[in-house]
Amino acid sequence: MTMHWIAETLRASPDLAIFLTLAIGFWVGSLKFGSFSLGAVTGTLLAGVLVGQLGIVISPQVKSVFFIMFLFAVGFGVGPQFVRGIANDGLPQAIFAVIISSLCLICVYVAAIVSGYGPGMAEGLLAGSQTISASIGLATDAINRSGLTEGQAQAELNAIPVAYAVTYLFGTVGTGWILAFLGPKLLRINLADECARYERDMNIRSVNGSTESAWHNYIVRAYKIKTEGLIAGKTVAEAEHSANARIFLENLRRNNKIIPFDQTTVLHVGDHVAVSGPHDALVYWSNHAEEVADQELIEIPVETVDVVVTSKKLNGQRLIDLATAPYARGIYINTIRRGSMNVDIPVLSQTALNRGDIINITGSRRHVAEVVSNVGYADRPTDVTSMVLVGGGIFVGGLLGSLVLPIAGIPITLSSSGGALIAGLILGWLRSVTPKLGSVPAASVWFMNTVGLNIFIAVVGISAGPTFIKGLQEAGVSVFFWGVFASAVPMLLAPLIGKYIFRFDPAINLGCCGGARTSTASVAMVADVAKSNVPMLGYTVPYAVSNTLLTMWGLVIVLLLAR
Repeated sequence: MTMHWIAETLRASPDLAIFLTLAIGFWVGSLKFGSFSLGAVTGTLLAGVLVGQLGIVISPQVKSVFFIMFLFAVGFGVGPQFVRGIANDGLPQAIFAVIISSLCLICVYVAAIVSGYGPGMAEGLLAGSQTISASIGLATDAINRSGLTEGQAQAELNAIPVAYAVTYLFGTVGTGWILAFLGPKLLRINLADECARYERDMNIRSVNGSTESAWHNYIVRAYKIKTEGLIAGKTVAEAEHSANARIFLENLRRNNKIIPFDQTTVLHVGDHVAVSGPHDALVYWSNHAEEVADQELIEIPVETVDVVVTSKKLNGQRLIDLATAPYARGIYINTIRRGSMNVDIPVLSQTALNRGDIINITGSRRHVAEVVSNVGYADRPTDVTSMVLVGGGIFVGGLLGSLVLPIAGIPITLSSSGGALIAGLILGWLRSVTPKLGSVPAASVWFMNTVGLNIFIAVVGISAGPTFIKGLQEAGVSVFFWGVFASAVPMLLAPLIGKYIFRFDPAINLGCCGGARTSTASVAMVADVAKSNVPMLGYTVPYAVSNTLLTMWGLVIVLLLAR
């Protein structure tokens, strides 16, 4: 009786069915099977299929609203790296991504032609084998506009989640295994050794004379200068460089008064100084000065903040060159995150900054303010989203994307969803250079990206639920093996293309491959084998380009097969 009542309630209130599907899907997706998990998208699809057995009807407008929001967020996140990859020194990686993503499309197309799959099954194969769930939305729009009868179109739409569910598992696990374990063998390298070599090369020049690879572990200590010659008698600038490390004088007490100073101020015996820097570097000072308890001296307003790089002058500049900049004084870098996936890249002396990078820094408020004014803008926590930017961007992009261009009698259109993706790319890049354009906090991007996609997938699963089992029986095991083909072939060829054609450094080659397949999980496996996050340096530009192209392939595969 209770189950009957729940089923009737879900049929009468499909909104509850969506939230039930999300809850089950995220829970199932988070379950660990060894080191592998299904992920929220696959978990939500399977949960939707299960809930959909109750025969729940949901308006297709629901998934359209959330999907267009999701695509805008995708474009907004990858915009800076996408534009940089096309326009600047990331061009080889961008071209590499175009080639690999095109190879992915070709493999899916070959599988569909040989097997006689229609556009729906082919799209499910594309989305699952390449783990690009976003392509489903564009394919859905394309199928609805393809001229098929209502019954034919619905049959193709019902086939999408079947092929997706069957091929997604190997698309995720297989890609990671190929790159992490077969990749180094194909390249004939020891990946850990190559990454260690790359890190040594990246630190070939030191930051302020130190071989430290990162600018972190920030602490402040107070010292009394006791002897002449080692620190006393030197200017502030000379004293800061004497330890061959990034240490900075933050405060100066002389004759029991805290006094102002600059880089030319000469230090005297008896001065109390507050010094900031990494713990190991301050050992030098403790050998030549007496550490004292001077609470007032070390009470310096300090903050840790994310700074988004927007300065055109800094694009491509290396940390070693920025270390001596006047505004970098007293600043310590904790992390550098890059791209829409916010991957951590190594903080090494030869690491180059890109516009759109997010640098987490620590320093006094005065020093932080100086950095912000020269580097970009402080991305301080906020809960306010510029809906003018989001709503206006989606509207204008969707409007332009809805334009139809007849080519050889075939109506070609990006659709409103594709237009929203392009609008997100443009606005994401613009905001990286013009922060005042509008604020979209990371939490909002996460909601639009993750929840937007999963509500779309939930509705797809619920709608396909009644026909899913029948479709799975009709598809048979062959679609799984075609999924293995479509996943494996591009990833077996990609490392060789990167090595022999593009001449990528062996340390970042596999990162480029994972980015070109938009597989964060595979690059994480590569980094684990490498015992380094150096491969991430090759991930972001290919990811930005391929994430856009593989999504658009959902439209292309339908146009190729819906005849």
